[in-house]
Amino acid sequence: MRPPWVGPNEHSIVAENTALDHRNPLVLAMRIDWTRGAFYGIASAALFGLSTPLSKRLLPDIDPVLLAGLLYLGAGVGLTIVSVIRGRPWPRFDRDDRWRLVAIALVGGFAGPSLLMLGLQRVSGVVGSLLLNLEAVFTMALAVVFFGDRLSVSEWVGALSIVVGAAVVSYRPGEITAAWPGALAITGACLCWGLDNNLLQRVSQYDPVAVVQVKALSAGIANIVLALAIGQRMSGVAVVPAAVSLGFFCYGLSIVFDVYALRHLGAAREAAFFATAPFLGAVAAIPILGDRLGRTDVAGAVLMAAGIAVFRLRSAQPPG
Repeated sequence: MRPPWVGPNEHSIVAENTALDHRNPLVLAMRIDWTRGAFYGIASAALFGLSTPLSKRLLPDIDPVLLAGLLYLGAGVGLTIVSVIRGRPWPRFDRDDRWRLVAIALVGGFAGPSLLMLGLQRVSGVVGSLLLNLEAVFTMALAVVFFGDRLSVSEWVGALSIVVGAAVVSYRPGEITAAWPGALAITGACLCWGLDNNLLQRVSQYDPVAVVQVKALSAGIANIVLALAIGQRMSGVAVVPAAVSLGFFCYGLSIVFDVYALRHLGAAREAAFFATAPFLGAVAAIPILGDRLGRTDVAGAVLMAAGIAVFRLRSAQPPG
C-alpha cells in the first residue's frame, strides 16, 4: 500500500484546503471527507494506543520523562530521514503559520508533557487516566467555540459516546486520590493538547511530515532537557534504540496520520476518533503484556462502537 504522504491526490487536497475560508463553518462542513478522515483517525489512535503497552515494557529501564523525550526525538529523527528520502522541498509556511508552529512546539510539545508529569506525581493512576480524557473534550469545545468548527446534534451524541467509552476503558479499580494541584496540572495539560490539536488543524494543509517534524523534534529536545534537569536516568544505552524506534512508528507516524485526520475531518470530529486510543491500547496489551479484557473494557468498546456508528450514519446522509 502506498504511504499516505505520497498519495496521488495530495497536491489537489492541499490546493483545495488552502483556497477555502477556514473561518466559515459551513464551508468546513462541506469539505468533510469521512472515509479518509475516519481511516486516518483510527489508524492514528491505533498506533498511539499501541505505544502504551510497548512503553510499559521499557519503563523498568528508563524514567518516564526521559522516555517521552526519546519517543518524540525518535519520531522527529525518523520523519527527518523520511523527508530526506522523499526529496521534497521544505514547505513555505506563511508568517501566521510559522507562529502557529512555534505555539504547537511550546504548548503541545513542552507545556503539555511537563504539566502531565507534574500532575501524575500528585494523583493516583486512576484519576490520571480519567482526567486525560479531557483532551478530547477540550479539543471539541475549542474547535466549536473559537475555531469555527461545528457539530450536528447527532455528531455531539456520537462524540460524547466515544469520550465516555474511553473514560470507562481508562478506569481501573484502585485507590482514587487526587490533590487539587495535581488534578489542575493534568487538566492544564489536556487544555494544552486541545489547543495543540486545533492549531495543528490550522496548518494541516501543509505537508504533514514537515509539520510533525517541527513538533516532534521540539518536543523531544525539550523533554530530554527537562528530564536531565530533574535527574531522570536510564539503566543503559541499550534502551535508546528501542525507544526511538517506538517513537518513530507510534508517535511520528501516528501524529502524521492525525494531521491527515484533522485535514479531512476538522479538530472536533478528529478528537472523537482519536479518543478510541485507550481501548485499542487495551487490545494491544493482550498479546504484548498478557493482559485480559475486563468488563469495563467491553462496556467502553460498546459505547465507542455506538459513537462511531452514529458518525458513520451521519456521513451516509446527503448534505443539506
